[in-house]
Amino acid sequence: MSARSKTPLWRKRSILLMLGLVAVLVLALQACTGGNGDTGDSGTASVSDINTRREAAGLQALSDDQLLAAGLTYLPSGEWDPYIMFASGGQSGQMFVIGIPSMRILKTIAVFTPEPWQGWGFGNKGTEEILASGDIDGNEVNWADTHHPALSETNGDYDGEYVFINDKANARIALIDLRDFEVKQIVKNPIAINDHGGTKVTPNTEWVIEGGQYATPHGWEYAPMSSYESEYKGMVTFWKFDRDSGRILEDQSFAMELPPYWQDLCDAGKLESEGWVFCGSFNTELATGTGLDGTGDPFEAGASARDRDYLHIINLDKAIEVARAGKTFDVKGFPVIGLSTALDEELLYFAPEPKSPHGSDVTPKGDYIVVSGKLDPHTTIYSFAKIQQAIADKNWVLDPYGVPVLDFDAVVEAQVEVGLGPLHTEFGPDGYAYTSIFLDSTVAKWSLGGPNYRGDDGWKLEGTLPVQYNVGHLVTAEGDTVSPDGGYLVALNKWSIDRFFPPGPLLPQNLQLVDISQPNSSNPVTGGMQVLYDMAMGMGEPHYAQIIKADKLNPFEVYPEVGWDPGTMSVDPNAPVLGNERVERNGNKVEIWMTAVRSHFTPDQIEIREGDEVTWHITNVDTSKDATHGFAIPAYNVNLSLEPGETATVEFTATQSGTFPFYCTEFCSALHLEMAGYFLVQPAG
Repeated sequence: MSARSKTPLWRKRSILLMLGLVAVLVLALQACTGGNGDTGDSGTASVSDINTRREAAGLQALSDDQLLAAGLTYLPSGEWDPYIMFASGGQSGQMFVIGIPSMRILKTIAVFTPEPWQGWGFGNKGTEEILASGDIDGNEVNWADTHHPALSETNGDYDGEYVFINDKANARIALIDLRDFEVKQIVKNPIAINDHGGTKVTPNTEWVIEGGQYATPHGWEYAPMSSYESEYKGMVTFWKFDRDSGRILEDQSFAMELPPYWQDLCDAGKLESEGWVFCGSFNTELATGTGLDGTGDPFEAGASARDRDYLHIINLDKAIEVARAGKTFDVKGFPVIGLSTALDEELLYFAPEPKSPHGSDVTPKGDYIVVSGKLDPHTTIYSFAKIQQAIADKNWVLDPYGVPVLDFDAVVEAQVEVGLGPLHTEFGPDGYAYTSIFLDSTVAKWSLGGPNYRGDDGWKLEGTLPVQYNVGHLVTAEGDTVSPDGGYLVALNKWSIDRFFPPGPLLPQNLQLVDISQPNSSNPVTGGMQVLYDMAMGMGEPHYAQIIKADKLNPFEVYPEVGWDPGTMSVDPNAPVLGNERVERNGNKVEIWMTAVRSHFTPDQIEIREGDEVTWHITNVDTSKDATHGFAIPAYNVNLSLEPGETATVEFTATQSGTFPFYCTEFCSALHLEMAGYFLVQPAG
């Protein structure tokens, strides 16, 4: 079975069911026999044989189900995963690329945080400039809390071209080009200091949505907490994305002022609801915490006192017209639609939603919006058609800020009781939905009803699957597009406790791969769901992920031409190439053109003077796949990764005299250790 086949893996389930167990038996047998697969006269091994050998090695015996699960996740060497998952890296500030179903980490994409293996932010002028664009008021910010990746879409389906991700801590958005899996742009939100509701994209990626989180005054200026209700503001920002240039256009983007509730994760409408945006919120109580004098309520109590919060319902198409008409005010030069304008122009509505919700999820047809409240055991399903009717009928009351709050009973289609602590929902291709249940540590499978899904057989719980432990987000294959792919689900669990060896008190998260391809009848208790694999993630806390079919991705394996600049995604006309290596001096300015090829730097001796201002260009002129070279200068904090064909520029002042051997950090050939040179800095005077 070719991993490059366009036929999804689970549709070959009949083959896997027959071959999966055999693969595991053979693999285990090879491990126990030194790798040659010798089993004696019969040439096969039984389950009992394998378990005897496992026990002798200090491992527990495996059940038939466990052996089958291993077979369903095992990929022979050289076979590629049919799905790729992009997961946020949490406090690492990065993004993880993971194969499905193997659960192999294929790459950590360097995003907001310097990363030495990729040379991200260590001397490379291009990467340092991208990182610096995320600094805040002149202060370097070299960490982030990444939360919600969003793959670019065409007609509501992933297209494999770009992926965006937000930094909750500092209200920043990063853009990654999936031709080389590198960041091309970081934008800092000028009116907000943190966010949570980003990133989500509209069905054709014209707009990237960034919802807020903790209310502050505009531009996070100082205002006392006593002025919270009047001076503190909520927000949602709409970043204009230009497909031709592959960049967010800051000068065509805008924000909308909201009441000082804490806005949360948003979702863009699709098909029936395209042109609208839906954002969850909490702390409609306007709690401000407890001061040193002991007055007030702690946030965990004060921000969860009411039975209902507000689903934000935003007419994005109309908001775009209002912003383009100039009906905005400026905050730090950024256009903002004021709350009063939003109400006058009929851009914003609320609907009561379950207590302390975390987000909103639009169904594949765009006809329903699913919301779960952490302190309510139900998922609540809103009908977009009913929302439109309630707006037409003006079936609302006003909140304290004058926002219309639609009648709950008029807009709700159904409620399904799923368990304690429901959080997020994603969808399958067969009319089923899957919701993470934080407190119960389960995944709930339930059926969508109505004419577009399972009709009268919908709106009911189909089964629950225990996961370990405290699942936050979950993700299904292409599960938030117009055409979910099904087959697999990944539960992003916050705790692992007893799942893995404890590497000290800071334990990894547990990403559990779940098979959702089987019918409910295969296990009525779980609705056919089965855990296949536990994956430890000890490099940061993934919050959310998206899974795309691998055949939609078309990454470079080498850059298209020698001298390629990843920042501009074009050839740098000033890039060094074979035959034009040189060193030029102009006063105290020294410019170097160097090439790297297995296994040599040209030139490999560079001599300058202390105090010189150095501009050092270097090109990897190798064009073979995987022929990456590194370039490191000790003491000067220079460390580059140069993929085949790539060029980079380093700029620094030679502040330290001495002798500095430079070398290739990537083991590139048999003569790797000889790929070195000397950087000589004469003392001043």
